[in-house]
Amino acid sequence: MTTLATAFYQERDFINALYLVAIILFIVGLRGLTGPHTAVQGNKIAAVGMLIAVVATLIGEGVIPDGETALLIAVGVIVGTAVGIPSALQVKMTAMPQMVALFNGVGGGAVALIAWAEYRHALHLGVDLEEKVLIPTLFAAIIGSISFWGSNIAFAKLQEILSGKPIKLPGQQLINVLLLLVAVGSAAAIASVDSELLFVLGILVAAGILGNMVVLPIGGADMPVVISLLNAFTGLSAAAAGIALDNNALIVAGIIVGASGTILTNLMAVAMNRSVPSIIAGGFGGGDAAAAGGGDGVERGPVRSTSAQDVAIQLSYARQVVIVPGYGMAVAQAQHAVREMTLALEKKGVDVKFAIHPVAGRMPGHMNVLLAEADVPYDQLKEMDDINPEFGRTDVSLIIGANDVTNPAANDDPGSPIYGMPILEVDKSQSVIVLKRSMSSGFAGIDNPLFYDPKTAMLFGDAKASVSDITAEVQAL
Repeated sequence: MTTLATAFYQERDFINALYLVAIILFIVGLRGLTGPHTAVQGNKIAAVGMLIAVVATLIGEGVIPDGETALLIAVGVIVGTAVGIPSALQVKMTAMPQMVALFNGVGGGAVALIAWAEYRHALHLGVDLEEKVLIPTLFAAIIGSISFWGSNIAFAKLQEILSGKPIKLPGQQLINVLLLLVAVGSAAAIASVDSELLFVLGILVAAGILGNMVVLPIGGADMPVVISLLNAFTGLSAAAAGIALDNNALIVAGIIVGASGTILTNLMAVAMNRSVPSIIAGGFGGGDAAAAGGGDGVERGPVRSTSAQDVAIQLSYARQVVIVPGYGMAVAQAQHAVREMTLALEKKGVDVKFAIHPVAGRMPGHMNVLLAEADVPYDQLKEMDDINPEFGRTDVSLIIGANDVTNPAANDDPGSPIYGMPILEVDKSQSVIVLKRSMSSGFAGIDNPLFYDPKTAMLFGDAKASVSDITAEVQAL
């Protein structure tokens, strides 16, 4: 009876059926991520799919009956769980991009290690890998290693362990080309001559250094695009590893991640009016570059300061107010205070909308998630193309911690690094109020002429405290 049961759950058709269920759950879960109301459920569905895929793989490879191997895997699962769950629970929303970069890097590193282990296993057995296995294995080693090390640099830049400024070496592009040639050349040598472990080490080392060298010259303004691109790399390397291992679930999951990451990368590049090759070649923008207030050598003139009471009066007697959230709102954790202010204004008959730029914050959807967390109705969140025609009939645009995505230099100054980038055209509003801690520049490291416009008023201070003060004044009117 035991033999029959074992034979049943290790049958290839049964394993493939489990993989099919997992793949369906992946797709259904991904679909759930298209909206904030279904995102949590979508994550849970995809997680169940991954659990089924992992169990199916362990059964299919005969790992579960093997006590020693099963114990090692159990230890790995326990360690990973002990690190992953507390990290996910404790991370602040402002640090979510860093966590995405770090977890993505772990995925790429895992794929590179799998490729390394499979190749060493083949050498140990004295078996020459077939081309249909060898080629995707080598591809996974190169791309996975690039993704791992590049993601670590992206994490360090976002966490401000490294400077957000572009860090370049003399002859940077030539160095990158040489490293790529070493990695690809080592792979070609493995495929064409007798297997040598040295060539595999050459692949991993060259690809690892290349991952570092590609991301170091990229500035903070382009980091969201880099994270998405590296995410696509990890997906492609996972799909290649799935082909090498003949694992259907890994192939499909990798393709889904690679395709979605590629689409997202392109969408963000378009939103910034920049090509992906130009970003990889070394972008503009450092977190501490070019102080505002004439950092570009142009005398802008004085700024007009205001008070919470004056802002409350303007907002209360407006017909339409558009709130533009940015990374400053995320840093101050002001989303709940913003929701309270919105409710207070709506009680006075003010029509309140939120303008969301595709790259507001440090990753796509950052503002949407923050506002959804504060129970802001999703129909109040307006994408850039939908809200821009509204600014001409908007009485007050309230900018909370946003900078580059509202910079009119993108439309007016051909010499600006962000010229041509689609922006939220708040300068067309009747009045503009900006909540900021200081006159410091945004991720692009350039000044914002909007702050010096005569119809713009600046309310300096912590965003959460400022919004709370405004709300109190609105309620007192």
